[in-house]
Amino acid sequence: MKRTQLESDWLIEANIDEIQQKLTAYQVTSKELVYMYLHRIAAYDKSGPAINSILEINPEALQIAAALDYERKTKGIRGPLHGIPILIKDNIDTADRMHTSAGSLVLAESYAKEDATVVKAIRKAGGIILGKTNLTEWANFIAENMPSGYSSRGGQVVNPYGKDFTVGGSSSGSGAAIAASLAAASVGTETSGSILSPASQNALVGIKPTIGLISRSGIIPISHTQDTAGPMARTVKDAALLLNVLQGEDQKDQVTLSNELTHIDFTSYLLKDGLKGKKIGVARSPYFDNLSESMVQVIDKAIEEIRELGAIVIDPIQIPSADEEWDMNVMLYEFKSDLNAYLNTIDSKHGIHSIEDVIRKNEEIGEKALKYGQKIMLDAGASSGNLTEAVYLDSLLKDGFQSRENGIDAVRKVHDLDAIVFPSYYGSSIAAKAGYPSITVPAGFSAEGEPVGITFTSSAFTEPALLEIAYSFEQGTHHRAAPSFCQPSVLLAEQ
Repeated sequence: MKRTQLESDWLIEANIDEIQQKLTAYQVTSKELVYMYLHRIAAYDKSGPAINSILEINPEALQIAAALDYERKTKGIRGPLHGIPILIKDNIDTADRMHTSAGSLVLAESYAKEDATVVKAIRKAGGIILGKTNLTEWANFIAENMPSGYSSRGGQVVNPYGKDFTVGGSSSGSGAAIAASLAAASVGTETSGSILSPASQNALVGIKPTIGLISRSGIIPISHTQDTAGPMARTVKDAALLLNVLQGEDQKDQVTLSNELTHIDFTSYLLKDGLKGKKIGVARSPYFDNLSESMVQVIDKAIEEIRELGAIVIDPIQIPSADEEWDMNVMLYEFKSDLNAYLNTIDSKHGIHSIEDVIRKNEEIGEKALKYGQKIMLDAGASSGNLTEAVYLDSLLKDGFQSRENGIDAVRKVHDLDAIVFPSYYGSSIAAKAGYPSITVPAGFSAEGEPVGITFTSSAFTEPALLEIAYSFEQGTHHRAAPSFCQPSVLLAEQ
């Protein structure tokens, strides 16, 4: 065990390029790489700090890795992800020996009939699906008071930086696992904050892309207006490499046919001087209102660093609709329609064809499934599912206008902004309602040691500009740091 740990210590904080270099030089094989990550999962996810981020390991991961090793030797590599272990959130379909459950007991025995489009893309690129990550159950759309990172199937995910810090959600396991170097990168999903929140809370880079950049086909849904998948990684470049693979048109998801960035190489926008001359606006009110003094200090320092790196900073700016009374009607009403459509793709033997079946099955299971109740599920189930209600249609139109024309687009136009800065993930809701992209980058740590992120947001399909900004900030500051149990001094003490 000690020998295995020593051999795998180089994996801590290793980026995809570094791993690929070792694979190319045959200093390590992909099969050995999988073994090393499995060792770390055993040591840190299931014992030690017991992060509990991994819900299920792919039983075919070692065989897939061996096949990719052979392909590397005989045919060469497919690209940067060839032989690289990737984790995916357990609301993303895999047509293999792993379940797709959204963390629920209702779907605990459900096997998908087909890979999600994003999974097909990862496999085609040579990535190894190492396993499924735990999450806030049903992507945090079942109960009002469910803690971030809790699912009835998987239990509670713990923040690797401290059990008293929220781990963020709903892509909680996808964030915690990558922070602890349990895989090279991960795929999360977001409807409103579910990538940006755990990325910020785990000192990661998280990209919530424009709706339409990445297919949602084969992903357990909440809202077709707001849902998207996205990469979570320890560096901006790793996130961009994964974004290259995930993005693309898909006839099964019509919104992707409006993708303006098809086949673009996002890594070509990683410029160290990417902040020079950029106009960045700081959205303070009401987004700073609930921050601790220590977190404000971290964000204020990051804003000064943005200025020092050559950006023109306008501080503060006021988004016209920032104080609007927002509601969750779009998500609530679309959930029934979208979930029912998904449930009709799973095996009929489970007897789960509708949201009403989910509600009934939860009640049959009882306390194990309903520790926090299912009020959101019940509220969604009470709708028609036909998306004809006036309250839904009014909110759909209002959300779009207030978040876009009277929101992000309006303030960008007034100040000619390249991007808006939000603290941590506190601007995620307005960007989610707009369907606009955001990138969270580590900004430092609070006095208590809690990770703090800074989020850059802009208008539709501005990912190239956001990547320039995020990469420049990352390379100019280097705020990312591993959890304490991953530090060399701790590892040496264990040996």
